[in-house]
Amino acid sequence: MANILFIKNQTQLTERAIEHTLELLSEGCTIPFIARYRKDKTGNLDEVAIERIAKAQNEYDNICKRKETILSSIEEQGKLTDELRQRIETSFELNELEDLYLPYKKRRKTKGDVAKENGLEPL
Repeated sequence: MANILFIKNQTQLTERAIEHTLELLSEGCTIPFIARYRKDKTGNLDEVAIERIAKAQNEYDNICKRKETILSSIEEQGKLTDELRQRIETSFELNELEDLYLPYKKRRKTKGDVAKENGLEPL
């Protein structure tokens, strides 16, 4: 249901039309087929609107995958707080997710980092 609300905010179409269109797309129907032969189910949506729904669904899927990756990475580091988890779960913009993840992002170890780990920090 969250994906339908996300798509509704992106496309400004009705929930019923979005729901039926996603159902047809998941069954393997092509966009031209849906636009021409399933107008009764989609509420007379044209190919452009159906394509916007498909792109918004793809974007939603990508955001959900990225959220899972970010949450597991931060949790693996042991730095995940309830507040951070809540902010990540409620965010639906990739830029905002990346901004939240930036302080916890793993980075490559430089020679300086290795030296600090070996006790050469005062230098």
